[in-house]
Amino acid sequence: MRAHMPRVAGTALQEADARSQPRPEGSNPEAPYQAFGCSIFPSSTAPAAERASAAPQREEQGDATCPLLFIQLNQLFSTPPGLEWRETARWIKFEEKVEDGGVRWSAPHVPALPLHSLFQLRNCLQKGTMLLDLDAHSFKEIIDRALSGQPEEAELQPELRERLAALLLRQPRHQPTKSLLQLLTELVLSPCRGKAKSWSDPGAQVSETPLKEQLRNRFKKKVPPGAEAAHIAVGEVEFLEKPFIAFIRLRQGVALGSLAEVALPSRFLFILLGPRDKAKAYHEVGRAMAMLLMDELFQRVARQAEHREDLIAGMEAFLDELTVLPPGKWDPSARIPPLNCLPSLHRRTTMHPPDRQSHGNGDMAAAEDRADLGHPHSREELERTGRLFGGLLRDIRRKAPWYGSDFSDALHPQCLSAVLYIYLATVTNAITFGGMLGDATANMQGVLESFLGTAFAGSIFCLFSGQPLTILSSTGPVLVFERLLFSFSQEHSLDYLEFRLWIGLWVAFFGMVLVATEASHLVRYFTRFTEEGFCALISLIFIYDSLKKMLSLADAFPINWQYRLDNVTSYSCICNLSSPDHSSTGNDTRGTRGWGGPEASVHDASSPPALSPQPPTTLAGLSRTQCLRRGGHLLGTSCQYVPDVTLLSFLLFGGTFLSCTALKHFRSSRYFPAAVRKLVSDFAIILAILVSCAIDATLGLETPKLLVPSELKPTNPARGWIIFPFGANPWWVCLMSVVPAVLVTILIFMDQQITAVILNRREYKLQKGAGFHLDLLCVSLLMVGTSVTGLPWYVSATVISLAHMESLRKESATSAPGEHPKFLGIREQRLTGLAVFILMGVSVFMAPVLKHIPMPVLYGVFLHMGVVALNSIQLTDRVRLLLMPAKHQPDLAYLRHVPLWRVHLFTGIQLLCLALLWVLKSTMAAIIFPVMV
Repeated sequence: MRAHMPRVAGTALQEADARSQPRPEGSNPEAPYQAFGCSIFPSSTAPAAERASAAPQREEQGDATCPLLFIQLNQLFSTPPGLEWRETARWIKFEEKVEDGGVRWSAPHVPALPLHSLFQLRNCLQKGTMLLDLDAHSFKEIIDRALSGQPEEAELQPELRERLAALLLRQPRHQPTKSLLQLLTELVLSPCRGKAKSWSDPGAQVSETPLKEQLRNRFKKKVPPGAEAAHIAVGEVEFLEKPFIAFIRLRQGVALGSLAEVALPSRFLFILLGPRDKAKAYHEVGRAMAMLLMDELFQRVARQAEHREDLIAGMEAFLDELTVLPPGKWDPSARIPPLNCLPSLHRRTTMHPPDRQSHGNGDMAAAEDRADLGHPHSREELERTGRLFGGLLRDIRRKAPWYGSDFSDALHPQCLSAVLYIYLATVTNAITFGGMLGDATANMQGVLESFLGTAFAGSIFCLFSGQPLTILSSTGPVLVFERLLFSFSQEHSLDYLEFRLWIGLWVAFFGMVLVATEASHLVRYFTRFTEEGFCALISLIFIYDSLKKMLSLADAFPINWQYRLDNVTSYSCICNLSSPDHSSTGNDTRGTRGWGGPEASVHDASSPPALSPQPPTTLAGLSRTQCLRRGGHLLGTSCQYVPDVTLLSFLLFGGTFLSCTALKHFRSSRYFPAAVRKLVSDFAIILAILVSCAIDATLGLETPKLLVPSELKPTNPARGWIIFPFGANPWWVCLMSVVPAVLVTILIFMDQQITAVILNRREYKLQKGAGFHLDLLCVSLLMVGTSVTGLPWYVSATVISLAHMESLRKESATSAPGEHPKFLGIREQRLTGLAVFILMGVSVFMAPVLKHIPMPVLYGVFLHMGVVALNSIQLTDRVRLLLMPAKHQPDLAYLRHVPLWRVHLFTGIQLLCLALLWVLKSTMAAIIFPVMV
């Protein structure tokens, strides 16, 4: 007696009671459930189904996965020349059908079929021929073994066997995938050639070698490497009185010549031929077989099955997971598009029954969703060792094996795009903060110091840090502290740079103490509330600063509100050197407040280009600068005119932002091949900047341009490159510096570690581990170098670092039709950051090239980075929920398990705290804002 009897349809309702019965110790109470989902009656579990249910767990432990199946459905049609096999559908993860007319493939879609066809298929598997692990080397040998392997009660007569063999061995007519160029060529040449010839003659037999049409089929590129083929043949014939059914699994994949649309080794075959008048039923049973084989769990069962019962058990496990849509509530002809995200095999095999004691509500999927809502930080990098520098040593041991690959992994075109993108963002940030530092410290630190400091600190950090994807930069709180420190030094007659040196040395010492005592383990107590508040604040600062800089253009380049075209004949502007009394209405000194562009002449800059100004009565040919330098005055009605620089600047600003956003999303576009879309998406920022610069150069208006220092000398001539610790201040200053150093230490620790937590989130799938202690050590030691040389202090920049990681996203190649790219992680390496900071140092000598980049273009990039960082946090999604009626809200995991009013309350508290932080950072108390986060 066999150990596993075949099961009929009614016994599927007897499974879950087995879970409520006492089980022997050591048995797995979930094994039947893992194979049979939600059944409520017990049933014997087939070994193949048990092995399939455990396959995802073995897969996580390193076992090889099953090859992907390319499934082809051939259907028998009656034509004037005779019976002919035609390919009508194919599957690689999703279904594609040959549309009516047989000239094109449909879009990939999720297959849907009548439930009754699955029950018919089960009967076919129970009654038909079953050949498992068949050793055969040709299609003819397979057909002969299948026809001779019929059970005694269904054995065919020799004549029928010969007719079936001849029919099954006929060459099927495939529907090759053609390019647009091939289709146009056929359309043009078809009138000359007459009626197109069939792809194959109906009476030809399957060739033992692939045909030219197979080898040239473009669909081969869509089939992932290592895939195997499954063939399904269904049809009706008049000489059969009862169906002929066969399921065949080959021991090894065998190339069956011209049988498949693409040349692949074949593994499975399913044949269903029967009497006439049931063609639609046969077709649906064939689709049901294809849907089963397309399912990864059933495919595992089919590959491991030893008996017919294993396949039946696997099929019932498949039935247990089906979702039935009632008739009349949806259109069966509607094609469901592929989803962006599909459930993993592991989740499908760990579904728990409703009566599970560990979850009273019985929804294991809900339990998993709730687990995903948490923000776990119980990672190995943050566990305490209890030894001095124990965490640091662990970080070094963790990162050392990856050091070589940190450079070799950067050999990819995507890294070049990331370097150019982050370099331009870092240059803009260095100029912005350098200019503000110069204003706050009387040029003791300026743009040149910002460039050199960024290059020095960033290069060292990228070489030795634990997370080299981090980008160091000056931050707003540090700038506020520098301003307060300089004011304090001026009021008390202290040397600012020497005072700052002692503060930096104390901060480095305190940082070493924090590293030695493993203080970074406090990071595990940072919650989503803290991270989102910090990230949202920094992102809003980027957005606000970019808009503020653009609005300031209206002061330097005012809009010509008073210009009237009808008064063009009266517009003029002259240089008067004789009478200063007449200058009260015409004097204009706006030319000295520009953004660094070359000064225009009186006729070019003070009158509209389209006008014909009256000739000056005093001196002609003098530029505005020359006139003012000689003590002259500009007189006339057009002296106030400035070209529409503001308008063009806003167009460049908005155009750059929209171009960056559109080109970044071009990867998911429907146009052009996948390789082109990926290339455009990777270089989206650079392409947007180049296009905007080209537009600016074509129009020729003097928009504000990027200014880079061209000489290696301190911004303030009164200081040198090395700051000495004694001589300028009283001796007690070195001790008094401890007090502000404590505040700066808190500022640096919070700024650095919050950014590190955000960058090392589990959702980024980083493989090389974090280095919280090592990063803090690098930042602390860099405080010494930047303080001794009088360069700005640096810490991790959240928005630029997030932009760096976003530019290095890895996604799977979209091979199967309809399959969406999967996020694979970040291209972790050190070379992109190192190259960025090396270019920062070289930028001092690149002023002739960089001066052609308009500042509005870079501010558009700033706005893009701020918006992208803001959209990466959950807070933004929850703010959108405040504006949506409940029926239009997306199906988010936390909305399934948290009352909506609590979600809104949490969001409101976050927004209130964010507003408080914004007010705080705008005051002199901004130094303590990381503590309040």
